[in-house]
Amino acid sequence: MFNIQEELKKLPPSPGVYIMKDEQGHIIYVGKAINLRNRVRSYFRTSGTLDAKVRHMVSHITHFEYIVTNNEVEALILECNLIKQHTPKYNIRLKDNKAYPYIRLTGERLPKIVFAHHRDNKRSKYFGPYPSGDRVREILNLIHDIWPLRRCQRYFPRDFDKDRPCLQNHIGQCKAPCHRHISEDEYGVMIEEAVSFIQGKIDPVSERLTKQMETCAEDLDFEKAAELRNVLQSIRLLKEKQQAENTNDDDKDVIAAARKDDEALMQVFFVRGGKITGREHFMMQGVESLPIADIFAAFIKQFYGEAAFVPKELVLANEPTDKDLISEWLGQLKEQKVRLIVPQKGDKYQLMQLAARNAALTMEQFGTHIKREVSRNQKALQDLSEALQIEIPARIEAYDISNVQGFESVGSMVVFEDGKSKNSDYRKFKIKGVHGPDDYASMEEVVTRRFKRYLSELEDESSNKFSKLPDLLMIDGGKGQVNIVEKVLASMNISIPICGMVKDDRHRTRGLMYKDVEISMPKSSEGFRLVTRIQDEVHRFALEYHRKLRADSQVRSILDDIDGIGPTRRKALMRHFKGIDPIRKASVEELSQVEAMNQKSAEAVYEFFRRG
Repeated sequence: MFNIQEELKKLPPSPGVYIMKDEQGHIIYVGKAINLRNRVRSYFRTSGTLDAKVRHMVSHITHFEYIVTNNEVEALILECNLIKQHTPKYNIRLKDNKAYPYIRLTGERLPKIVFAHHRDNKRSKYFGPYPSGDRVREILNLIHDIWPLRRCQRYFPRDFDKDRPCLQNHIGQCKAPCHRHISEDEYGVMIEEAVSFIQGKIDPVSERLTKQMETCAEDLDFEKAAELRNVLQSIRLLKEKQQAENTNDDDKDVIAAARKDDEALMQVFFVRGGKITGREHFMMQGVESLPIADIFAAFIKQFYGEAAFVPKELVLANEPTDKDLISEWLGQLKEQKVRLIVPQKGDKYQLMQLAARNAALTMEQFGTHIKREVSRNQKALQDLSEALQIEIPARIEAYDISNVQGFESVGSMVVFEDGKSKNSDYRKFKIKGVHGPDDYASMEEVVTRRFKRYLSELEDESSNKFSKLPDLLMIDGGKGQVNIVEKVLASMNISIPICGMVKDDRHRTRGLMYKDVEISMPKSSEGFRLVTRIQDEVHRFALEYHRKLRADSQVRSILDDIDGIGPTRRKALMRHFKGIDPIRKASVEELSQVEAMNQKSAEAVYEFFRRG
């Protein structure tokens, strides 16, 4: 039994981070302190100095943990990371934060370089963040043009020499390390070169490609030389953009706020090269009764902890709490000094006033809409709570199975938090252990895999993709599917309310199946509308994934059905035509001109695509 008063006596007078938890073990607040002993003890003193919100939080604290750091800057960084990871209920939260993209180097035996929205895997290495998804895709396209790295979902060493090399290998975009067409050491060299390229070491790659282009031209391989020339032009454009972004001398962000009830709208003007280049607004939630200085501090920490660019100067309408500490932290992010100023006159003051006026106007414009949406979602969750006689479900997970006559059965998991879809937590499952159209067994496999991952992540914190438990499970189906899921969770000693989403004869949402009883809800109620949205979304997500797998399978297998077309000719066709559709439209003469093809095989391909 955790004795708070006894544990308070053990607190060290050191800088660090403290973590408050409720009786279910959920993290409800994360804070930093220059002196852990004094700061944490202050929450539990019997005095009237705490405001109502803090008193309410303290009433739910059953135990706490703490992490000692070397200094207060380290504590601030750790606090930012923990708030971002756990989104505690009583911390001020950046509600509408834009997720800046990253490039991710996966931590696998044969790594991949891929697009990432979040830094959520400790085994991976991340580069960025970048100002836009287009910039990330531009870099990734260049990387795959230069280095034939794998993009498949295979897992090694398990999948070595399984199946046949994929389409990317056939069209020359991958060296097929899965079939050892290239050694792991050679693959590692390509990865190292690509990582250097991402880090800005562009010249060595340009020099190597220039030499290759000149060699191809000398060998009269003009097609390859032209491809290399185009790659080099793309590299030069990318380099010019990076240099332009790094040479602005008058870069600043101007930040003002407008607040109403429990929310604050933060207006940011982006000034680059002395000119306003854009603006964004962000909503902060949970700010009621808090000083404006705390709101500014929370926003700066959460926004610039993920921002693509930290300017040399922040022009603020209000001074944040821990101003000097935040300035030092931002300086570490930027690797040069960052100033935080609250102007009283001059051009910067005029800019700040402009941002403040825009904040007030935007809050007036969007505040009512935001409040209405929040109110609808809260009413919907309240309706669900009353219909099922459970606590209000802050996090809902829904599951569905999709297949066509048993082909490529897949499962989908969608997540709704506070009544809104949370796309970053959606998950897909390709059914592995079920053959044929068996929705019950498929649902059992999906739910088993999901909650086994939850149990494993309790012991291994290197991944947190499945670490959150939902407050309610919703299954697209009736009594049978619900019973299957109940048995799975019971076998793992996990207790979560489970209900089925039942459809009528026209495949429209009809009601909920809970504890073997069908529960109807008024169709005009917010709760019924939310259930309909969830059911439609989980079905859409499953169907979308199933269609993708079906299309991929067709692309891989269609050439295999043609007599006389083996691996060599299939590879030659894909390399020459770059896709199935051009092959389908090609004439016999065009097909016969492809390396490794002859008149007979060309006619076989031509006739195959013109049958029936």
